Amino acid sequence: MKTLETANLELEDQKHAVEAQRQELQAINRELQSAWDAAAEANQELEHTNRRLGEALREARQLASAADAANRAKSEFLANMSHEIRTPMTAIMGYAELLSTDIQNCDRGSDGAALSTNSQACEFIETIKRNGNHLLTIINDILDLSRIEAGRLETERAVCSLPDVLAGAESLMRMRADEKGLAFHVKRDGSIPRTIHTDATYLRQILINLLANAIKFTDAGSVSLTVRLRNVDGDRPQVQFDVEDTGIGIAKELLPRLFQPFNQGDASMSRRFGGTGLGLAISKRLAEALGGTITVSSEPGAGSRFSLTVDAGSLDGEDTVDEATPGVSEQSLTCVTAEASAASLPILPLGTRVLLVEDGPDNQRLIRFLLTKAGVQVEVAVHGALGVEQALSAMTAGQPFDVVLMDMQMPVMDGYEATRRLRQVGYERPIIALTAHAMQGDRERCLAAGCDDFATKPIDRRGLLTTLAAYVTGGRIETCGAEPE
Repeated sequence: MKTLETANLELEDQKHAVEAQRQELQAINRELQSAWDAAAEANQELEHTNRRLGEALREARQLASAADAANRAKSEFLANMSHEIRTPMTAIMGYAELLSTDIQNCDRGSDGAALSTNSQACEFIETIKRNGNHLLTIINDILDLSRIEAGRLETERAVCSLPDVLAGAESLMRMRADEKGLAFHVKRDGSIPRTIHTDATYLRQILINLLANAIKFTDAGSVSLTVRLRNVDGDRPQVQFDVEDTGIGIAKELLPRLFQPFNQGDASMSRRFGGTGLGLAISKRLAEALGGTITVSSEPGAGSRFSLTVDAGSLDGEDTVDEATPGVSEQSLTCVTAEASAASLPILPLGTRVLLVEDGPDNQRLIRFLLTKAGVQVEVAVHGALGVEQALSAMTAGQPFDVVLMDMQMPVMDGYEATRRLRQVGYERPIIALTAHAMQGDRERCLAAGCDDFATKPIDRRGLLTTLAAYVTGGRIETCGAEPE
């Protein structure tokens, strides 16, 4: 009996143990189910998150695509606006220049002085030219800023003469300073390298911008440009340019806004001095592209100091300029003098023949007049298809044109297609693109179509004749002291 009782007790204990294990398994199952449910919920949340990420990615791609399209549209709009504005400006500036020359050379009194009516007409024409140049500066500033914001600013690091860059900036700014009765000085602080590795065009643009601002905001006193070499023994030698003036100065709270686009301190400055407020914003970004920056310090009523630094590149074995002022080579001085003289124009050989492919009647007359006055025989084609026909006909007749001036925006057939067709049939004579487009890449597009060179509108008479002379004479350019009549 005892054995049976003991067995029953042991069996009961086993039942309790089994029941406890069953309950424990049920608890584990519940935990597993809960974990499974949590995992399923997490998986659903993950799928939902993935869907949202996918939607966000698609939206981001759409936004990026829309931004790219908007940027392309803006660039295309600015390029078209540039063309539409520059085309009439070519006629306005060109004919104003011709009128200025004609009026100064005729209708003078017995004592050789201009008659009063002539003097007034000259004043009116100079006003047209001055305001036309101002408008072109604004157009160029807007195009520069657009290029920079679109990430299309390309710099060319090449060896350039530092004294020549300074001489070019000085020659342009000294006249403005003299007109306001300001003392104007360009000086050095210690030795400076004769050449540096940078983009000379952008460096000159920054210096002219800073000097022009200094002169504009200075009514009395002086403006100076001081050049010095920094970090000459380090890995990155730099050239520093300090532009100082005794002008109106800038309030401390306005300094952080100076380098923002379309900002000129405050509204009163815009009303008094004019301008778009783009110059300093563009200059700052150009300076950064040249490996430097621009800083400013100023005191209201006492003047301002803008400091520009740019990378100089390697200076190993480089000559230095030790004179009291940055030296100007005899050749560069001659070039500056020639640029300042309206009479020194290139001589083109007698019998030079040019085909002008241009659809605008006003620009046809202007360019034809300028070239004819320089002794060039000019034929005109009003669109690209006629230009191709006339160029090939002249070649077949054994009287090829020395140069083709090809406008790039024309009806029927534009200059790009006309140039490509001429090159496809083996036409090897020089073709110079003539266009009002001035956006980044326009030059490359013209050259890719087969043009040998590129000139922008409005027409620079001396520049156009110089380019023509270079191709007609093979680079041997001569100038005359007086314009051919």
